[in-house]
Amino acid sequence: MSAHTIPSPVSNQNPTLTQRFLRVLPGMALLFGIGFLGKLLEHTFKQLQAAHPTLPLPHLEYVLWAILLGLAIGNTVGLSNVFRPGVATYELWLKLGIVFVGARFLLQDILHIGGLALGLVAVELALSLSFMHLLGRIFRLPPKLTSLLAIGSSICGVTAIMAAQGAIEPEEEDTSTAIAAILTLGAIALFTFPAIGHALHMSQQGYGMWAGLAVDNTAESLVTGALYGEEAGRWTVLAKTARSGFIGFVVLAYAVYWSSRGLAPDVKHKGVFLWRKFPKFILGFLALAILATSGFFSHNQLTSLANLSKWAFLPAFAGVGLRTNLRDLTSQGWRPLIVGILGEIAIALITLGLVYWSYNHGVAR
Repeated sequence: MSAHTIPSPVSNQNPTLTQRFLRVLPGMALLFGIGFLGKLLEHTFKQLQAAHPTLPLPHLEYVLWAILLGLAIGNTVGLSNVFRPGVATYELWLKLGIVFVGARFLLQDILHIGGLALGLVAVELALSLSFMHLLGRIFRLPPKLTSLLAIGSSICGVTAIMAAQGAIEPEEEDTSTAIAAILTLGAIALFTFPAIGHALHMSQQGYGMWAGLAVDNTAESLVTGALYGEEAGRWTVLAKTARSGFIGFVVLAYAVYWSSRGLAPDVKHKGVFLWRKFPKFILGFLALAILATSGFFSHNQLTSLANLSKWAFLPAFAGVGLRTNLRDLTSQGWRPLIVGILGEIAIALITLGLVYWSYNHGVAR
């Protein structure tokens, strides 16, 4: 079974609201349980380190503990069907967390840094799409697999690939391979990006912008930012949200291209297509930012909304580990992974240079 596929067990065709809730409850409990255990392990190791400073204990944030615990469970005992529907809700928790983070931004911050982010995203999109297609031709990958890798690496990883699946109708094997490659690269970023950021003494805002621009999958991107610091995680959300806003346009362009060649369905209503693919959680993010800027929320309410974002991210990060099947990642062949690695290294270096230039020349504050 692919890492991204979490099917629901066979049930009534029209389940009631209560039945739907009961169906997702076990998996949701597992997500929160893993998240809480991750926080407990982080707290326990910090206490042990304080009591025994000479012990070589790992310094891992709860988000990494949650991912590692999820990986261990998902790749040893596995997930039974009773847990799968609830585990699939991790994307919902991720989007809710992003919406609540909107309350921590003022509208002028979004207009200033968001405008910069949009400019950087436009450059990142053009370079990522071009470079991935060039590598795909060099390594002779199937054309639609190359398209999926380009879409996933330029926008928001697995979500973008799944959005494109129905639009360009690739082979199922192409979809699984592209997702496996994106998940592998996201896992690598969790460990390499924070180390690079610290080595370069990057600011919280600069690093957060870089993580949002360069790490593909939304969940891994936010984790990569949060591992550097709470402030960095906040700016990662902004950069990643700006990047996700382009998903409809990119997928539409590929749908039109493949349909023009008679290899995908025609797109009859482009406006409807764009709205259907547009990530609606971005509107919630902007709405809370506008309300926060207008003084609608009190200081205590803003604090509560910030805490809600952390609670929402807790099960989302646990789901990152649970949905990753390492056996799938190692059985997809080496060429797509090599293409992905080379492309990601190039984009990471280019976006790092762009962020450095922006902050050193006063474009960003």
